[in-house]
Amino acid sequence: MKKVALVFVLAVFVPSLVLAWLAVRSLRDQQFLLERQQSLLYQGVADGLARDVLAALAEDQRVFAETASTLLRDRDPFEVARTFDDQLRRQWPLAQVGFAVTLTGEILSPSPAARPEARLFCDDNGRFLTNRESVEVYLNNPKLLANAMPAQAATTTAPDAGVDFLRRYGLSKAKATRNVIPQQVAGVPQKLGAAAIDSEQQFSKVEASEAEFRQLIGQDTDGALARFVDNKLSVLFWWRAARQPQLILGAQLDLPRLARELGVLVQQVAPELRGEICAALLDDTGKPAAVSHPGVRANWKRPFVATEIGETLPHWEIGVYLLDPARLTRSAETVKLTLGLLIAVLVLAIGVGSWLIVADLNRQLKLARQKTDFVSNVSHELKTPLTSIRMFSELLAEDRVTEPGKQRSYLGIITAETARLTRLINNVLDFARIERGEKQYEFRQCDFVGLARETVETYRPQLEAGGFRLACEWPASRQVVKADRDAVAQVIVNLLSNAEKYSDRRRDIEVRLELKTSPLPCVELTISDRGLGVPRDCGERIFEQFYRAHDSLSSGIQGSGLGLTLARQIALAHGGDVVYAPREGGGSCFTLRLPQSPEQTGNGPGI
Repeated sequence: MKKVALVFVLAVFVPSLVLAWLAVRSLRDQQFLLERQQSLLYQGVADGLARDVLAALAEDQRVFAETASTLLRDRDPFEVARTFDDQLRRQWPLAQVGFAVTLTGEILSPSPAARPEARLFCDDNGRFLTNRESVEVYLNNPKLLANAMPAQAATTTAPDAGVDFLRRYGLSKAKATRNVIPQQVAGVPQKLGAAAIDSEQQFSKVEASEAEFRQLIGQDTDGALARFVDNKLSVLFWWRAARQPQLILGAQLDLPRLARELGVLVQQVAPELRGEICAALLDDTGKPAAVSHPGVRANWKRPFVATEIGETLPHWEIGVYLLDPARLTRSAETVKLTLGLLIAVLVLAIGVGSWLIVADLNRQLKLARQKTDFVSNVSHELKTPLTSIRMFSELLAEDRVTEPGKQRSYLGIITAETARLTRLINNVLDFARIERGEKQYEFRQCDFVGLARETVETYRPQLEAGGFRLACEWPASRQVVKADRDAVAQVIVNLLSNAEKYSDRRRDIEVRLELKTSPLPCVELTISDRGLGVPRDCGERIFEQFYRAHDSLSSGIQGSGLGLTLARQIALAHGGDVVYAPREGGGSCFTLRLPQSPEQTGNGPGI
C-alpha cells in the first residue's frame, strides 16, 4: 500500500502541484498580458487612423495637382503663374497661399504687396524657394539621396559615405524628440523595462533633411514637404507641368481647415470600441487638433498608444486614450481572481480526487485481505465440522462403539456439526444472493414472540452442551410483525452463534424481548453475553463484510466474518436494524429491532 501511494504521489500529485505553482506564477503577468493585448488592439486603431490621414493628404495632393493642371489648360503658364495665388484660393479652399516659382530662382506669385499672408509667406520661404538658402525640411517621399547623391557615394560600403556626401553638399539629418510619449509600445520586449521603453519612444521616426528647394524636387513632377518656421509648421504641396518643367506651382495648406477635414476621420472609431477609447489628432505641440469624443479631458502627451502620421505632417500623431484607465487594472484583477479560483478549485479537485483514489485503493486492499482471510476462515470452518462428521460417522458405521450412551453422544455431535455446516453454507449463499440483489423475502404476518422463542429453544441444546446458561424473558402477549420467518430466524441464530463463539470463561447468555413505543412502535430482541466484547471504535465496523474484531486463525475463534453483516442486511430489508452496545460488567449486547405490524393481534393491548 505504501509503495502504491508513493508511486501515485510521485506520478500524479507532485506534477499537479508543480503545474499549479507555475500557473500561480503566471498570474503575476496577467495585467501585462492584458495590457499587451489591449495595446496591440488599440495600436491597430491608431495605425489605421494614421493611414486614413495619409490617404486623405494624398487625395488632397492629387486634387491640388488637378486644380493646378486645370488652371494651366490652354493658357500661357507664366501668365497663370503671376496670378496663381488668387486663382488657386478661389478654386481650392484648402490653400492658404498659392505660389509659383522657377528653377532659376524667380518668385512669380504671390506678390509680397498683395496681402499680409502673402508677405509673411515670402518672408518665410522666399530665400528657400529661390535656392538661396538650405533649410531643414521633411519629405513625404524622400528621393533626395537617390536623385542627388553621386553613384560612388550611393554604392560604397563605407559607413560614413552618405554622411560625407550630405556634409559636402550642405545636407544633413536631425533626429528630433517626440512631443508625446505613449504608455505602451507594441513590439518592445518587456525585459527592457519601463525606463528603456520610455527612452525608445522619446525619439521620432520622422527625420528632417537640410537642402535647397531645387535639390529636393529633383526630377519629380509633384510632391509635398513640410518645414518649421519659428516653431510653426508649414506644409507645402508642389506640382510641375510637363510642358513647362522649369515652372513650379505650389500651395501652402491652411492647417486649421486641414485639421477640421481630418477630424472627420478621427470620428471613425469602431462602434464597439467607442465606449473604451478616445482617439485624438495631435498637432506638433502635442495638443489635440481633433477629438473623437468632444469634451473628454486627458493628459494629451501621455496617450495609451500613438502613431506618427509621417513626413507630410511631421510630429503630428494619432493618440489613443483610455476613457477609463482603471478598467484594465480591474479587468486584470478579475482575470487574475478568476484564474486563481479556477487553479485553487482544480488543485482542490486533484487533492480530493487523489485522497478518494488512495482511500478507495486502501479499502480495496483491505477488502482483498479480508476476502483472503475469509477464504482461509471458511476453509477452516468447513474442514472442522466435516472432519468431526466423518470421524464419528465412521466409528458408528464400523460398529466400534457399542455403548448406547456413546452412540447417542456421537449422533448428537454429528447433528450439531451438520447444523453448524448448514448455517455456514447458508450464510455464504445468502451473502452472495444479497450482493447480487437476488435475495427474495416472503413477508407474512407472524408472531415475533413465538418465532423468537422457537428459534432460541431449537438452539438451546447446543448451548447447554457447550456449558452455557441460557436465560430468556418473554412478554405475555403476542407481538405481530410482518417478516420472512426463515430470514428472521437466521438473524437470531447468527446472533446466538456470535454470542457462543465470543464468550469467555463466563458462559452466560440472556435473551430478552421488549416492546418499544418511541420513536415508533417496534419490538426489540436483545441477546447479551459475558464474552470478550468489542474493541473500542469497532462498534460499527463489526457489521462490515469479512470484518472480524478478533480476526486471527490462531485465536481459535471460528467464524467467516459474515454473520453480523447478514443479520443487519436482513433486518434493514425488514425496515429494522441490528445494533451493538457494550454490556455493563463486560460482554456485548446485540439488539434486533423490527417495526411492529399495524395489524396487532393477541391477548394484550396493541401498541
